[in-house]
Amino acid sequence: MRGKAGLVVGLAIGYVLGTRAGRERYEQIKTQWLKVWNLDPVQEQVGKVKDFAKSQAMALPSTLWDSAVKVAQAAGSKGTPGQKLDATLKAGKDSADDVETAAQSSAEAVKDAVDEAVDDNTDARGGA
Repeated sequence: MRGKAGLVVGLAIGYVLGTRAGRERYEQIKTQWLKVWNLDPVQEQVGKVKDFAKSQAMALPSTLWDSAVKVAQAAGSKGTPGQKLDATLKAGKDSADDVETAAQSSAEAVKDAVDEAVDDNTDARGGA
């Protein structure tokens, strides 16, 4: 209950402070933000991040699909029910490891791309 009361108080304080600044100040902030957002260097970096995110997003589903195929093949393999179960469990574990590796690789690649974009943007602004 205390959390809800704190949330309500926080929203009320934010509302009061926001209305004191007024619509004019909000419009000034919005205008400045749009100017920065529409700068060519910013849009170049946005494009790079979008392209990279698309390429990384495609890598993980293919890994998931390959893993599902391996598990299905293991479940349909020849042998006793116990052997099929063992093969399926092993394929599932191997697949989970493959998916984890792909996810970590994608996350690291995204972090590297963001760092590179920030560095490029800093260099474009003259090291500021």
